[in-house]
Amino acid sequence: MTNNKQQTAVEWLIKIYLQTNKIDNFDIEQAKAMEKQHIVDACNQTEFEDIDGMGIHETITKGEQYYKETYGE
Repeated sequence: MTNNKQQTAVEWLIKIYLQTNKIDNFDIEQAKAMEKQHIVDACNQTEFEDIDGMGIHETITKGEQYYKETYGE
């Protein structure tokens, strides 16, 4: 069985700390960037509709907008 579970930013930061016994500003910024990308990806959606055999595909990309409105970046 394949494990496709992604690591959260917090899990990644803890792993770094456990391996090195330190966390620097670069690690913190990396974790923040990972968290932002996870939030944006979760908010983005892809919708598929098939009306009378006409395949309609629409990607809704509101993740970046949501992140900026919620977290101000």
